[in-house]
Amino acid sequence: MLKKYFINKPFSSIVKILLVFSLLMGFCGCVKSKVFEEPDATCESVLSANATFLDIKNLYVDETIQIQEDFLIEGYVISSDQENNFFGVLHFQDAAENPTDGFQIEIDLRNSYLFYDIGDRVLLNVKGLYLGKSKGVFKLGGVFSSFGNEIVGRLPSATVFEQTKVLCGGSSNIIPTTTTISELNDALVNTLITIENVEFLAEELGSTFALEREETERKLVDCVDNELILKTSGFAEFQNNLLPAGRGHITGVLTREGDEYQLIVRKLSDINFEEERCEDLITEFTSSNIFFSELADPNNNAGARFVELYNASDTALPLNGWTLLRYNNASQEVSSSLDLSGIEIGSESTLVISPNAMEFEAVYGFAPDVAVGTNSPADSNGDDNLQLVDPFGIVIDVFGIVGEDGSGTNHEFEDGRALRNSSVLQGNSMYTITEWEICNDTGSSGTTNAPKNAPADFSPGARF
Repeated sequence: MLKKYFINKPFSSIVKILLVFSLLMGFCGCVKSKVFEEPDATCESVLSANATFLDIKNLYVDETIQIQEDFLIEGYVISSDQENNFFGVLHFQDAAENPTDGFQIEIDLRNSYLFYDIGDRVLLNVKGLYLGKSKGVFKLGGVFSSFGNEIVGRLPSATVFEQTKVLCGGSSNIIPTTTTISELNDALVNTLITIENVEFLAEELGSTFALEREETERKLVDCVDNELILKTSGFAEFQNNLLPAGRGHITGVLTREGDEYQLIVRKLSDINFEEERCEDLITEFTSSNIFFSELADPNNNAGARFVELYNASDTALPLNGWTLLRYNNASQEVSSSLDLSGIEIGSESTLVISPNAMEFEAVYGFAPDVAVGTNSPADSNGDDNLQLVDPFGIVIDVFGIVGEDGSGTNHEFEDGRALRNSSVLQGNSMYTITEWEICNDTGSSGTTNAPKNAPADFSPGARF
């Protein structure tokens, strides 16, 4: 009967039947069964990685590109859409433990956890994929056009399986990197982390994780008021659960939007807040023992500028609420400010602030304590005025005279250095030239005409 059936059917119908049968068999072979092991034939055992995550990211230059190189990268899956808090994206990192880099690929694939489970080691063929950067984060995927610009979008599901293969050898146990809010950095983006000693902001207790069908942000906070956004999908299975009231640790994938870090959990059990909440600690202190100790505007490299603070007391002090203010030239209005909250300065220690962390490290051989941007208070060209202000609005220390352009005065350090005398042990709200040794390119008003070059003529991180 079967033979007769095929003989009587047109050839095209036979092809369709065989095609459907093949697709069904292929689908069944790909999905991970809860009962049977996935056949070894479905995993990749021949090919291996020939590039690193950094190799791929280095291909990007200012705009979305289609990768032409035959590069293969290997990573470990760390995200899951099983509870619908992730959608259309797969996050993976370069090691199961202590990763150095992470990546994400946009995919048009529902229930991707059935094919790419947490801990799976995957091999990604990036040739033909698009590489872009959105809100500071690198992305791989397909492409779509928006107002004439190419933007990385979701990779079609059929292509996902062609480009992303699960490697043979079984899955690995992913060990999250344990950290704190104040220690977050770009190297942790798109990796799995655990943040300790955090709780939800008191004002948000009684709220659900997310509004229905609406992506929602809630604030996590530690015991010294450092904050981090928790982002939850309005379609997550735990969307309607109330935020836990306690304190504890939370595990999730770290993401970034612009300058703001955000955390996304994979499932509700990633949150363990069973400890008592932080006490209402006093976290804002004042002290006259914190002051400017060295200001740098190297003659040979503007990228090596820095501001150094010193704590002369025998106690480490948190700088919550402290601000660093810069008044450009003769301005009487604040030109730029830096909030030092979340930073602690050690006892009898310096705090080095750089507006160009990469250049600073290349020049001086170590990373600054605080990395900020250009045009910040740490980026003075030597004729500006600076103030250090405590949490209560009191000016603790100054360099220069607000409203007076430093050019040609006794508070100019252009192309040079302003070094606080070692005998000074506290701040001074009135600028006093005798507390300073100032070198510049003019030698005006009691300063020394002796331009200084980095690194030889500067001593960041050390006070003599």
